[in-house]
Amino acid sequence: MKQSIQHIIHYAGKRIFLGMLLMGILFTQVNAQDLHFSQYFNAPMLVNPANTGFAPDVDWRAGVNYRNQWATLTPFPYKTFSAWGDVQLFANRFENGWVGVGGAVSTDRAGSGNLSATRIQGSVAYHQVLGLASLISIGFQGGYVQKRVDPTKLTFDNQWNGKFFDVAQPNGEVFLNNNVGYFDLNVGLNYAYFPSENTYINAGIAVAHINQPSESFFSNSPDAKVPMRYTAFLNGTFKLNDQWIINPNVYYSQMARATETVLGINANYNLSGDGATQLIAGIYYRNADAIIPMVGYQWNDFKLTINYDATSSALSSFNGGQGAYEFSLVKTGVFSTGKSLKCPVVRF
Repeated sequence: MKQSIQHIIHYAGKRIFLGMLLMGILFTQVNAQDLHFSQYFNAPMLVNPANTGFAPDVDWRAGVNYRNQWATLTPFPYKTFSAWGDVQLFANRFENGWVGVGGAVSTDRAGSGNLSATRIQGSVAYHQVLGLASLISIGFQGGYVQKRVDPTKLTFDNQWNGKFFDVAQPNGEVFLNNNVGYFDLNVGLNYAYFPSENTYINAGIAVAHINQPSESFFSNSPDAKVPMRYTAFLNGTFKLNDQWIINPNVYYSQMARATETVLGINANYNLSGDGATQLIAGIYYRNADAIIPMVGYQWNDFKLTINYDATSSALSSFNGGQGAYEFSLVKTGVFSTGKSLKCPVVRF
């Protein structure tokens, strides 16, 4: 009997702890974090508005991204979806330059309270070649964000009666509203260096939420303003020979007290000899959080990549190391054959 009571107490305590942990994470996401993908390089406008139209060897790109996270911790995992596209314009009207225009729609949802966020964003960027071996880009992005939650579907610590959560009891939380929306502004800058057709180095910085909109389900106080998010990345593309291209990447983001650092490397192997078919493999690490293996396949203008986030933090004690899976599909194209390149790109 004593062991049964201890088991019940242990189980209840674990449930409360997990519930409070997930609620804390979810409301941190509401007030102090943006959505993110491990394959950030396959969601270019989410990282930096200056990435809009930043693809010298094609005229347009379109992609989708999907992420499923914390499926082993809750029956309502965190799901994120994004669809985006961009296009180059006025390449024949600017000397060694062009304009990029694009848009993205993204949504994420999590938890029994149907916590959700929907973003619709439009971007514009200008890209200018400098001299013979570099390129600079500046981009701007504006959009509308809407977030919702259903408090009636949530349970709180005040409703725990010692045996179960009694939803008939008051939760002790004061929700001002369950639906918030606001306009958002972002800006970014990129620089690329291409000393040869076998070497390409790209770095960028971006600032999101520069207008610091108000976002809270609880109050409209100055403390409810969305803090600016600072993002920086550095990547390189190096052709080793006719069979291998490697692509090391580093990404850093900071928003209020939350930070994220991801670093790793991709390798593309030429399967067809002409670069039309490629096998992609990579390994990444998110600091103090996850080890991220990735595989992919490119066939002509289509590229599919899949990764799995294996949790390496203390959270692995609760999810067994099973963090998230994610995939992206990108399609590129040109309007006419014989596209002229204003700067070299690394390719087979």
